[in-house]
Amino acid sequence: MTLNFEALHNQPRLLIEASLKPLQGTRFQPTGFPEIGAAEYEGPDGTPMLLVESAQSMANRLESVCWDTVNDDWVMPLKGLPVIKVEDKNGKALTNSVLEAHRINSPYILEASDGKAVQLLKQALSDMDDRAIDLRRVAATLLKYDVNAVLHGVFLVKKGDRWSTLSEGRMRLPRVLSAFIEAESVKVAASGGVKNDRVKSSKGGEGKTSSEGYGNVPFSRDEYVSPKITAYFNLDLAQLRGYGFSQKVNDLLIAIALFKIRSFLKVGLRLRTACDLDVANGLDVKRPETYTVPEVKELEAALPGLINEAKAHFADPPITEVTYRK
Repeated sequence: MTLNFEALHNQPRLLIEASLKPLQGTRFQPTGFPEIGAAEYEGPDGTPMLLVESAQSMANRLESVCWDTVNDDWVMPLKGLPVIKVEDKNGKALTNSVLEAHRINSPYILEASDGKAVQLLKQALSDMDDRAIDLRRVAATLLKYDVNAVLHGVFLVKKGDRWSTLSEGRMRLPRVLSAFIEAESVKVAASGGVKNDRVKSSKGGEGKTSSEGYGNVPFSRDEYVSPKITAYFNLDLAQLRGYGFSQKVNDLLIAIALFKIRSFLKVGLRLRTACDLDVANGLDVKRPETYTVPEVKELEAALPGLINEAKAHFADPPITEVTYRK
């Protein structure tokens, strides 16, 4: 099956919104941050707003739907894409470049005992240490070893025994695909609970305290309600075209991005125990307004062919294995 992305070829952005609602009840639990808790703020017109899920967290969630953790491989429609896998000293799977917080710049990859990933990057990019960065070459290198990093963005900088700072940290690509979730006109739904000790309701004897898990411990809890929760997705098509890939590669990357969005909205909306959301009214394409996002089944059918057409740009074999022993 083929997908027609012609309507996107001259567009700077693909902007998509999805209206969400709690799957059950009316309350939901937003993301929280150290020292500030939930990210409440006022909109430009004074509307009480809430950040339900940050751009950083959404990037991780959009990638988690691409990986089969049981089989330690891409989900079926994405099989054949390049990735760097990390094994421990016993040959067991440790992590990989799709799920790592810093992707290909992960210390588990760049400080792997065999130094393989470092050498591959140095061979491709080290001649730019004292010259302007050619972002097209950086993107092509990422495409070869870790397609996901092209969409996610990356910051290549790491110091170590075998790794000097590459181009003084100038090799960085911003996200091509970004997303976040906001709620409007929010109100706090205050509640609470208690951790019950079935043996002793007080702190306990022998100097034991509630901080050690003894006794009944009451607590307060803030959740939120909102008449409008929206997931926003931004695919930067102009940035993608700027990397100079062929149209077939661009179409593959667009298809992967749309697969991430569709899959996240289908299976990834249980953000936390008390934040289980559902799509309310389908997708709303804001730009270009006439474009219709393919359904997930269409994307699943087309992706294997697109991957096969682009495999000349991938490492051979597409899975690069490194070993981390520290």
